[in-house]
Amino acid sequence: MNPTARRNARYYALQAMYQWQINKTPVSELETDFLINHIKKKTDRDYFKELIHSVPQSCDELDQHMIPFLSRPLNELDPVELAILRLGIYELAHRLDIPCRVSINESLELTKQFGSTDGFKFVNGILDQVARQLRKTELSRK
Repeated sequence: MNPTARRNARYYALQAMYQWQINKTPVSELETDFLINHIKKKTDRDYFKELIHSVPQSCDELDQHMIPFLSRPLNELDPVELAILRLGIYELAHRLDIPCRVSINESLELTKQFGSTDGFKFVNGILDQVARQLRKTELSRK
């Protein structure tokens, strides 16, 4: 798999998930809009579709993975950082073919691009703790 194509899929999925969270735009509308109007050639479209359909379906489960590590209520999180956390936790929980360090690093890059100034520190702290829970075996081999 082309890393750029997958990175682009995450980039667009983040924007779609942000719209879904803020405006409650139906996922089917987001998918059509992004595939027609936004996504460029070097994007893993199948992975984009997987993320934008699976993350909302798994939202409660994904949130439960992060809630024990939050210092404030879920509804007080920055919406961009919440979307990034959900995408990152989805990968940690459901895409074991993607190394956890890759999922975390990709999430941090998105946070540096779209999140608050020091948001990447917050996202890194949460994802590191979730990875220790979900990827114990993988992390113990290092």
